Amino acid sequence: MPRKRWIPVALLACVPGITLLAPAAADTGGQTYYVAPWGRESSAGRTAAAPFRHIQQCAEVMVAGDNCEILAGTYDETVTPARSGVAGRPITYRAAPGALVTLTGTTRLRGWAKVTGADVARIARTDPYAAGSAFEQAVGDGRIYSTAADLGEDVTTVQVFTDKAMDVEAQWPYPGQDLLDPALAYAGPGSAGATIASSELTRPAGYWDGARALTGYWYVSATTTVKSSDVGSVTLDAAPPCVHKVVPKDTRYSLAGKIGELAHPGEWFYDPVAKRLYVYSEDDANLHEIEAKTRQLAFDLTNTSYTNLSGLGLFASTVRTGPNSTHVVLDRIRGKYLSHYTDITRGATDCGSTVTRGVADTGVVIDGSDNAVTNSDLSLSAGNGIALRGHDNSVTDTVIHDVDYLGTYAAGIAVQGNRQTVLHNTIYRVGRSGINLQWGTTPDVAPGPDRIAYNDISQYARLSLDTAAIYTCCGADMQRTSIDHNLLHDGTPTPGVTPFAVAGVYADNGQSNLVIADNAGWNNLEGTVMLNGLGTGSHDNGVYNNTGGMTLFYVKGPGQSTGTKVYNNIGAIRGLDGATNGGMVLSNNLPADVDPLFVDPANHDYRLSAASPARNQALPLPGITDGSTDPAPSLGAYQYGAPLWTAGVRR
Repeated sequence: MPRKRWIPVALLACVPGITLLAPAAADTGGQTYYVAPWGRESSAGRTAAAPFRHIQQCAEVMVAGDNCEILAGTYDETVTPARSGVAGRPITYRAAPGALVTLTGTTRLRGWAKVTGADVARIARTDPYAAGSAFEQAVGDGRIYSTAADLGEDVTTVQVFTDKAMDVEAQWPYPGQDLLDPALAYAGPGSAGATIASSELTRPAGYWDGARALTGYWYVSATTTVKSSDVGSVTLDAAPPCVHKVVPKDTRYSLAGKIGELAHPGEWFYDPVAKRLYVYSEDDANLHEIEAKTRQLAFDLTNTSYTNLSGLGLFASTVRTGPNSTHVVLDRIRGKYLSHYTDITRGATDCGSTVTRGVADTGVVIDGSDNAVTNSDLSLSAGNGIALRGHDNSVTDTVIHDVDYLGTYAAGIAVQGNRQTVLHNTIYRVGRSGINLQWGTTPDVAPGPDRIAYNDISQYARLSLDTAAIYTCCGADMQRTSIDHNLLHDGTPTPGVTPFAVAGVYADNGQSNLVIADNAGWNNLEGTVMLNGLGTGSHDNGVYNNTGGMTLFYVKGPGQSTGTKVYNNIGAIRGLDGATNGGMVLSNNLPADVDPLFVDPANHDYRLSAASPARNQALPLPGITDGSTDPAPSLGAYQYGAPLWTAGVRR
């Protein structure tokens, strides 16, 4: 890996498309209020010695320029500000110096009682399969505890934690505790339509009737219920959307919703009729902090502008701004378990609403304009790390990982709207894509390009295929959106399935008017860049100076790739026949059989050595090939002799 080097702020500010946003402001001369877990609701909150009890008390009284200084501790509330700040005088919620502050969306559950054989007999009156199950064995071993808990009627939104680690719903196969690397079952021979066949399905006939099924195949993760079951097979209420079939070997699945599967550490089962939660615990459940999620939001900023959040932690909750929010800054936010759900399809049978589950409304949701997330660390979400909606918003210097654990089109950062900036972030271990770039315009706002640059993205496609570190689709004019100077590497498709289309940057199904330049990638099935010209064709793209090869997927025919230019790249280019027949122009790309003589490719240092044949060979492209110390610019992502650019967070 190339040695990291700082890019001077003065130079960075001159790079087109990069907007530098300051972190949350310090005191602006207004009143400072204080809050602490040991404070009193009757306090005035004006001193650290007599603080408020709740952050919401700050939110009720603060006006433009005021600050809420939050002392160390955990706060179980949703804060909804009564007012916004104004330009130059934001309202600020900040952790006190050195304080570890967490807003939690959970409520602790108490009163755990060991489940007995008599309880099993009672349960078996309505669920006869509980008798003789692994659950009954675990009860006999003294491992199952229960308590009264009203967690709502929808089991698919229930989230349970033991000692701050997320438990999983009882299911088959037991998935383990790694949400991005779960154990899964695979459809066996004879699977077709809506029926999954497998010799591993050994439960008696009828056992799985009414259970919930999660399936994954190709680019589609979906949920449905089991219509009927027998030894060796289950038949779903509906075949998975989009593909409309279960495919032997490649369809992976799990089954949940039966108490008989509650038999492993870290599992739970919830009975919404009896309003009772069951957990598996190796010792007395009362010795542990067991919590359930009861609130979605830590801060509801839907109607808020000119507001800063600084140095705060989020647990099992998140932050949301609204369509009219502006100049909200989230700085140094630590977020864990942002969004959770297990129902993807929600009764729909259409493809689009299934694959895009969670894209618009999960993770930290940034809507409106001129808002920013910076210097933060966000992890663990069924959907996004961040949903970047609206326009002219930014995400910078933020680490995002272990998100999209349901494998939909949600992403580390789901970029929607336009004129968005995503700069110097580190994203890894995601179900599908690190950045999902879905074009959309805002009414009455002139469209403009996004900038996706200097990001380090790895370990994507863990639960889905036909994707990339940076994925964009479908049939849109991207207004010269620039995807540049990113490190895109180590796509990690689910083992055991037929791999398909995992790339660094993937412009799928007719994306046009993109600039994809100066990216470096490795360990990707389709190379650093993949263009798919199906549908309306993929036109007027500029693919310049990338290192790591590419795949061009076009049907032969005139006009499919008109105006697209592929210049100055290093690495094998596959699929040339269909692309060039459609109007694409290629020039000055290093032939695949020529060794570029990188400095240290074994350690992913793809700078050019002094003897490299890629020196002095590039077509000059202002803003893309700048910086070489040679008479002519270099091929690939690193100009010879130029200062080394690096990607990822700058810390």
